[in-house]
Amino acid sequence: MCPMTDTTSPWHDLDSYIATPRLTGLTLSPDGGSLVVSVQGPDADVTGYTTALWRVDPAGERAATRLTRGVKGEALAAFLRDGSLLFTGKRELPATQGDKPGETTAALWCLPAGGGEAYEVARRDGGWGQVVTAPDADRVLLGVPVHAGVEDDEADARLRSARREKKVSALLHAGYPVRYWDHDLGMERTRLRLASAGGDGDVRLDDLRELSGDVGPRLGQAAMSRDGSVIVAEWNERRARGVTVASLVRFDPETGERRVVAAEEGAGFGAPVLSDDGRWLAAVRDVDSTPESAPRVHLWLVDLVTGEGRVVAEEWDRWAWPVAFSPDAATLFVVADEDGAAPVLAVDIASGAARRLTGDGAHSSVHLSPDGATLYALRSSYDNPGDIVAIDVASAASTVLRSPVSYPALPGRVERIETTAADGTRVPGWLVLPDGASADAPAPLTLWVHGGPLGSWNAWSWRWCPWLLASRGQAVLLPDPALSTGYGQDFIQRGWGRWGAEPFTDVMALTDAVESRADIRADESVMMGGSFGGYMANWIATQTTRFRAIVTHASLWNLESFGPTTDASWYWGRELSPEMVREYSPHRYADRISTPMLVIHGDKDYRVPIGEGLALWWTLNELHDGDPEELRHRFLYFPDENHWILTPQHAKVWYATVIEFLAAQREGREFAAPELL
Repeated sequence: MCPMTDTTSPWHDLDSYIATPRLTGLTLSPDGGSLVVSVQGPDADVTGYTTALWRVDPAGERAATRLTRGVKGEALAAFLRDGSLLFTGKRELPATQGDKPGETTAALWCLPAGGGEAYEVARRDGGWGQVVTAPDADRVLLGVPVHAGVEDDEADARLRSARREKKVSALLHAGYPVRYWDHDLGMERTRLRLASAGGDGDVRLDDLRELSGDVGPRLGQAAMSRDGSVIVAEWNERRARGVTVASLVRFDPETGERRVVAAEEGAGFGAPVLSDDGRWLAAVRDVDSTPESAPRVHLWLVDLVTGEGRVVAEEWDRWAWPVAFSPDAATLFVVADEDGAAPVLAVDIASGAARRLTGDGAHSSVHLSPDGATLYALRSSYDNPGDIVAIDVASAASTVLRSPVSYPALPGRVERIETTAADGTRVPGWLVLPDGASADAPAPLTLWVHGGPLGSWNAWSWRWCPWLLASRGQAVLLPDPALSTGYGQDFIQRGWGRWGAEPFTDVMALTDAVESRADIRADESVMMGGSFGGYMANWIATQTTRFRAIVTHASLWNLESFGPTTDASWYWGRELSPEMVREYSPHRYADRISTPMLVIHGDKDYRVPIGEGLALWWTLNELHDGDPEELRHRFLYFPDENHWILTPQHAKVWYATVIEFLAAQREGREFAAPELL
């Protein structure tokens, strides 16, 4: 394998890796003169992550400065009109009636615009959810978790305290869904509240009042116009047969009256964005899938004066998400997956023409300056862990701003690659090559299939980082097979309901092409994947013996049992037809598995429930008729983790186990369990 000389870099040393800070969010002040970025890093014990807020100069001239230093971290919220910053955080607070001595609570804090210490603005047992401010008004919209049927915060706190003291965690449900990703959908529901950010010195929340009231498990992401006069929120309605339908509703900020502004049978709406004047609403319209037809995603525009809605850029064959209107509302700025990247684009609302404003990289947390001249975003790619960019709308030029974090050189290079499938379709991907890989020193290959399946390899990921393998001399193939986004609707449709067909053969075709290269060894390939990539790992294990080892994380094993036990069964039922399950469920071909497998699963994974991992593990043991001590498979189980492995030490264990398992199988030796296992 190729040598790695810098053993202290985060790409080689796992302790250094989990301690490396990451950019996670961005917000812009109302006057456009100040950017705040959230930076995540390990806590003092390196057993969890906390977030600090940093100020970044939008002009790129001054160095970034740290704003907060809370021991338990802060959550990025929003700027008020005067430039002060609201954020949430758990800090020690003076006791008030009902508090226990020394008790911490998630309070709402304010950092003054002119500098100084942050001070408490409001507190409540149960904390705060979404915080939305109006740049041109002193209005604050709060999403707060409150128990169903409870009248006020005092009663809510008493109920929460009683359940906590009596150690009652039981939940009584009267509908579906009952959980989401990694948390139970219990007795608390989001309510919208509206307040004025008053005060001549310290900001306080005046006239705090209910806006939505107790509406059940309905409210999602909310948006507010610059002057605070228009409020729109996602509205999730339970329907017959356990189905959830997503629409958008408008709330009158004075009366709380609501009316539907985007709804359609056979489609859902989300991700609302309002124009500066509050007249126009942009959103995502997602047409329901069927077992035969993949979902279709469009940009949706609503005239809030007339109530009329329409598709924007209907002929543009990409799935886009709106981020901002231009000041004159003639242009909609969006982000869309596009051939291995996620650029920012300007869409002309009248014609539907889309103009790309950025080059390589995936862009997120995008904000527009008040004059409409500059966009700010976080940007990453497989050769860039993350930076902050200013995008000139007129010239489409990006400038990297001075960030609070920097990263050492990567231990190799990335190539954009492609091949042609048997049906003539282009199959693209990325190839990460370690330093020193050449025809004279070819690198062994690790195939890594992405999750989703409606997604693509286009952004840096701290959870799925190929550079930890490249630093150990491995080449890593990141394919975008059928079902991947950024390549058009036909590319998605081609794999819809056919997971074991074109998505599988595309992966194999690109693997064949890479293994034919002189700088790649074709005799030591291994394979890994998570979520849908875990499904593909299981499918590959039943279809071929070409890989030395397979790592399957949070994987779908039995599609028949997965469908009713996942957190959104109604959605998956639209694709997982009985015919698809019979033909493409890996468990039906279990007796073909001979490749050593590392099975990984978290017990708090509600998207792909632990039963999938347990059933796979039982099958691997049941099929092993030799000495139990000679079983070559392993099961890495995380009782307290979810679909992802998020805590620092568990992430370290995850990578250490994966790296050792792959190395042991390649080298034909016994697996040596990492430290602490």
